[in-house]
Amino acid sequence: MFMLIKNGFRKIMVSPGGVILTQQLPRSTMAWYDTPECQYIQMSKVPTLHFQASLPRLPIPKLEDTCQRYLNAQKPLLNDEELKHTSSCISRFLANEGQSLQKQLLQNNAENPHTSYITEPWFDMYLRDRKPLPINYNPFLVFVPESDLKYDAQLVKATNLVVSSLRFLKSLKNNILEPEVFHMKPEKSDTQLFRNVTRLIPPRFSWYGAYLFKAFPLDMSQYKNLFNTTRIPEIGKDRIFHEPSAKHLLVLRKGHFYTFDVLDANDCIRSPKEIAASLKAILEDDRPPNKHPVGVLTTSERDEWAQTRSHLIETGNQEILKKIDSAIFAMILDDEVIGTDYNKLIRTYLHTDGTNRWFDKSFSLIVSKDGYGGINFEHSWGDGVAVLRYFQDVKSDISEKPRFHPNEVDELSKESTNIERLQFSIDAKSESIINQQKAKYQGWINRLCVDHIIYEEFGKEQCKKLRVSPDAVMQLAFQLALYTLEGRLVPTYESCSTAAYKHGRTETIRPCTLETKAICAAITQKQIELSKSELKRMILECSNAHNVLTKEAVMGQGFDRHLFALKRYAEKSDSVKPAIFQDPAYDALNYNILSTSTLSSPVVMAGGFGPVVPDGYGIGYMIQDKRLGVVVTSYEGVRNASKYVQTLEHAFKNIHDVLHA
Repeated sequence: MFMLIKNGFRKIMVSPGGVILTQQLPRSTMAWYDTPECQYIQMSKVPTLHFQASLPRLPIPKLEDTCQRYLNAQKPLLNDEELKHTSSCISRFLANEGQSLQKQLLQNNAENPHTSYITEPWFDMYLRDRKPLPINYNPFLVFVPESDLKYDAQLVKATNLVVSSLRFLKSLKNNILEPEVFHMKPEKSDTQLFRNVTRLIPPRFSWYGAYLFKAFPLDMSQYKNLFNTTRIPEIGKDRIFHEPSAKHLLVLRKGHFYTFDVLDANDCIRSPKEIAASLKAILEDDRPPNKHPVGVLTTSERDEWAQTRSHLIETGNQEILKKIDSAIFAMILDDEVIGTDYNKLIRTYLHTDGTNRWFDKSFSLIVSKDGYGGINFEHSWGDGVAVLRYFQDVKSDISEKPRFHPNEVDELSKESTNIERLQFSIDAKSESIINQQKAKYQGWINRLCVDHIIYEEFGKEQCKKLRVSPDAVMQLAFQLALYTLEGRLVPTYESCSTAAYKHGRTETIRPCTLETKAICAAITQKQIELSKSELKRMILECSNAHNVLTKEAVMGQGFDRHLFALKRYAEKSDSVKPAIFQDPAYDALNYNILSTSTLSSPVVMAGGFGPVVPDGYGIGYMIQDKRLGVVVTSYEGVRNASKYVQTLEHAFKNIHDVLHA
């Protein structure tokens, strides 16, 4: 062990025997920031990717099982005649084309043991979609405010978010970030014994060692694209750009772009005061908002943006775009004061007016004038599991170990800064396109309806006492609210992670079931008089059915991804499209009127996304110990988020009332 003493520009290390070793330090690390404890958010004994080599592969379900699960999902949505037709299509598929497509899928999967069968087609699906990224794809999360409000000052909050993010990055790069593990019994596996044992097991066997502790390591292949990554628009299909050597941060304010290095030549994080001084200089830059905010172009349809980007490159902006694309991440400094307007908070982090955003970045940290902090992230490179892990670790770090403090703001005048302002060359054509896109995007967001509900009457704790799944309760409420409004059930999507498998992405849970249909009808149709005990029994049956679907999805035994992959193989062949995919019921099921997803965590204040179809609802929800939270989006003139939220509150009350009978 060595004792570290800081002395001006020198690091003096004193060994136990009294030998003094000195090393010249770069100016950026002289203050305090040259110790591992300062450079890394975690220093795990178990390497970050220790379990990656031995993760089980995502299973390909049996064709018969997939067909039966698909039929079950259609039953609550189709009338007798439609169901008979769909059942016939399924039978023909199972007896004919399905067998050859399944054989192709199995063979291709066997030839690519390094990945999962869904990875390539899922990336391809995302990158080929031409719809704009904001609202359609990019979700958002907002941090719970700090307990000491002085740490929510914009400069202080932004600095600490940057520093903690870099600490996370360095731990990830150096393979010492704690591996992501799902602990079935944390008291047995989330322990030093677990870490000491599993780190000694060779990586190709390590997963099995974790399994003996009832712990399940999760895939971490997506994490590398958290940083230094941007989705580049190209005609027909976008691409993911990743430049791990870049050391600079991208900062946006008032539609202007700035960069400065946050890592030095040795990849050491620069001191918090240096980072804060640069951010402070940007905040004090009193130039007016950018007349030509290029960031709004990232709200465009992807082919249109690809063409405009090519023109920007032709007019001398290639190096600027390269700086933006390679930046570690984007820090957005907004001049907006949100106050206590929760819906304004949602709009700020979901879409805003696009002039101070770059939606193509893997993620952007956004800090408002009054100190709200959150993230908007591009979805093609990865899923919520990776983002939530980063989000939670950074929140814990800025709350428990903030590296920059409010009383240090006045000392920043002594710090030097080295900021580069990126000045785009804008010709008449680019100016016209920017102005058109600003107006187009404004018209789009004006049609978006946003609302929310925070239901304080019960949460996860009460649900568990009543032996009902909290997630099943939420999903039932979503169905009941829509059934109350429209007297019918609709195709519903619930996202479920398959990160327990190598290169797993997501699977779909179909929470609209026959059990759901029965309880919705029983509660809303007053002519059917059932006792509360009978209704409670029906809710419990609904919960049990939902639990089965959830377990199947988590285990890679859903049907959506399997059919999606088989359909891709069918499209590549010259043969006639199988009847199952010609059936209108297939397209209808995948036209998700209710699209739902949760990233529940005590550190998440709000989270959500836009509708995935023009006449649908986007529903982001949180399940906490004592309350339930939901963010709902829709488009005006088709469906109404505010009306849905009001009905959802009654649905919660109805379910709560029945469960307590």
